[in-house]
Amino acid sequence: MIEVWAPEAEQVEIEFGAPGQRPAREPMAPAEGGWWRWEGDHTAYAELDYAFVLDGEEPALPDPRSAWQPQGVDGPSRLFDVHAHEWSDAGWRGPRGGAGTLGGVIYELHVGTFTPEGTFDSAVGRLDHLVDLGVDVVEVLPVAAIPGRWGWGYDGVDLYAVHDALGGPAAFQRFVDECHARGLGVCLDVVYNHLGPSGNYLGRFGPYFTQTHMTPWGPAVNLDAPGSHEVRAFIVENALRWLRDFHVDALRLDAVHALIDEGERHLLAELSDDVAALSEALGRPLDLIAESDLNDTAMVTPTADSGLGMTAQWADDVHHGLHVALTGETQGYYEDFAGGTRTLPQGGPLDVLAKVLTRGFLHDGVWSSFRGCEWGKPIDVDGLDGRRLVTYLQTHDQVGNRATGDRITALLTPGRAAIGAALYLLGPGTPMIFMGEEFAASSPWQFFTDFQDEGMAEAVRAGRRAEFGGHGWAAAEVPDPQSQGTRDASVLRWEELLSEPHASLLGWYKQLIALRRTVIGTSETRFADVTCDVGVDARSFRMTHRGISVAADLVRDAVTVSAPGTPHLVFP
Repeated sequence: MIEVWAPEAEQVEIEFGAPGQRPAREPMAPAEGGWWRWEGDHTAYAELDYAFVLDGEEPALPDPRSAWQPQGVDGPSRLFDVHAHEWSDAGWRGPRGGAGTLGGVIYELHVGTFTPEGTFDSAVGRLDHLVDLGVDVVEVLPVAAIPGRWGWGYDGVDLYAVHDALGGPAAFQRFVDECHARGLGVCLDVVYNHLGPSGNYLGRFGPYFTQTHMTPWGPAVNLDAPGSHEVRAFIVENALRWLRDFHVDALRLDAVHALIDEGERHLLAELSDDVAALSEALGRPLDLIAESDLNDTAMVTPTADSGLGMTAQWADDVHHGLHVALTGETQGYYEDFAGGTRTLPQGGPLDVLAKVLTRGFLHDGVWSSFRGCEWGKPIDVDGLDGRRLVTYLQTHDQVGNRATGDRITALLTPGRAAIGAALYLLGPGTPMIFMGEEFAASSPWQFFTDFQDEGMAEAVRAGRRAEFGGHGWAAAEVPDPQSQGTRDASVLRWEELLSEPHASLLGWYKQLIALRRTVIGTSETRFADVTCDVGVDARSFRMTHRGISVAADLVRDAVTVSAPGTPHLVFP
């Protein structure tokens, strides 16, 4: 049976047939709640392509719950048997033997630029590098079908599908299986706050969007207006499906502050409880990691205590504090992190760094110059498990949303990069490495798209140039997001592993991760257990956590790490 929710349609037809053949068309039968069903015999087809015609309007549209779009986001859907894969991970109990994601080392990875081929199968060939590095969980940037051959994945329009250029849904299942075989958990980045602008047909099927609320991407996803019950179910079932049918261990939820829900119970709380029930049924931990701009630990407070129940949330303030202290950049949202502002009038960048490393947030109910208002909520450093904040030196956002996609290692000496790594990898948060960071990859990670609609392509080009033109960049300096060269320049150069300074920094990351595993382990952490000391000349900095001391010399760009019972680690 094939079904589709189209509550506003008066008639729905299914167009179906073998790939490459002229399709047949038959009416679908209405069912309760705005659903339509077709019970034709699709088992007669080795492969079946299908699409829906709503009220006779052409062209036929792909299935909103399509698992596979081999002809692109505008083409027909293809049936995919999610149960056909023969899994080899029957003994898998989750990352770190069942301890889950919290406190482990996450590795953020974009499949399309992780290798030159840009596929799941080619990425498998590099998984042993991550094992050797000491990674616990691989976080995969969004895989939902997008227009064209490549992109970051955040413009997905078929949320149940796996982009065919990456290998499609079967390849994703193989990838997860291979990760588990190596002891690596898998976290999938999912985007529920908006859909991409090209190939987005959800609004044709029903009230998936509402103008009651507006977001930076336009009308909000409908979570609380009429018809929202099925929209919420569409999202929740999507999340459960990745965890259940693709054996994913965690989901990273993009920009949850843009999930506007004024209903009786927030979608995130509903999702948290449903995921907890699935975790119990499967007998392995399942985690939800939120990207939240709210600086409010209600996000990671259990639903039983009136929180939203997320396992962890990203901590951009830690990134910003590290970035400003190490690079000296103070533009835009970095302004407050330089100190000397209304936010932290007494002190400079290292004093700000001390606050974010001991309290998690800079904006914890204090003034935000960038936002023009007070922002965030006070954090209970004694009561909060520090692992619930994901900390990092780089992310896809913080690199890719720079005009030329330059990494922080392009701005720093290897010694300063080593300082930044030690401070967040040995702190109380759950650390996350952005792919290539561990060996100071020289390749940038730029913004790239492959929109087939030329009007959309030109709009993206113009928008990108205008955005950075206001910050002093000439149009010629901003890479063309539609150029294949922009994508190709962003691919990791694995040959760098054997040359300097890449090899030395890789060795440093391995040492830090090994020390974290030995001394910090899997137990709870507290920001209250961290102490930071700023040198009188504001050119030295020391962080102490769990007996580990990280002493940074910002004059010589050198760092020494010491811990009881272990040899000192020194870089360079």
